[in-house]
Amino acid sequence: METIRIRTPLDELDARKLTAGDKILLSGTIYTARDSAHKRMIEMLEEGTKLPFQLEGAVIYYAGPTPPKPGRIVGSIGPTTSYRMDPYTPTLIHKGLRGTIGKGPRNEEVAGAMAEHGAVYFAATGGVAALISKAVRSMEIIAFEDLGPEAIRKLEVEDMPLIVAQDSKGGNLYVCNKIHNLK
Repeated sequence: METIRIRTPLDELDARKLTAGDKILLSGTIYTARDSAHKRMIEMLEEGTKLPFQLEGAVIYYAGPTPPKPGRIVGSIGPTTSYRMDPYTPTLIHKGLRGTIGKGPRNEEVAGAMAEHGAVYFAATGGVAALISKAVRSMEIIAFEDLGPEAIRKLEVEDMPLIVAQDSKGGNLYVCNKIHNLK
C-alpha cells in the first residue's frame, strides 16, 4: 500500500480523497486537546468567544504529552481514546475542523458530521507514543495551561505516521463491512 503525504491545513477536497485504510504521513501544524479542553472550546463557542486557534482546516490530536527528557521537544505522546471527545466533535467539525487523531471508534454523530463536511479521522497506533514523539519538531502551549497535560498545544510535525480509520464516505476500519480500501 502506498503511503500518502499530506500537510495541514487540510482542505475539504483532500480530506474527501482519503479512504479508510490509507497510510498517511502528516506534516504541518496540529493541536493537542483532550476532554477538558474540548469542553472549554465548546463553552467559548457558545459565548461567542474566539478560540485559541483557527478551526478551518485544523487537525486535533487527542493526546496529553508527557514532559520531555533533557534535549527532547516532547516526551511520550500517545493517542487518547477518541470517544471521550465525541460529544464535542460534531460542533467543531461544523465550525471547520477537518481532522482528528486518536484511537478507537467514533459514534454515528461524528461520522455524520464527517460525511457532511468532508472531515477525516486518523488512528495513531497506541503503544508507539515514543515513536510518534520523533515526528514532533516543535511544541508550545497556546491555551488552558492550568489543565497541565490537557492544555492545548500547538505542534509542528513532520511525517507523523497515521492510518485513516474513518473517512468522509462512510469507510470505517472499526466496522468490518464499512471498509472500502484494504490493499
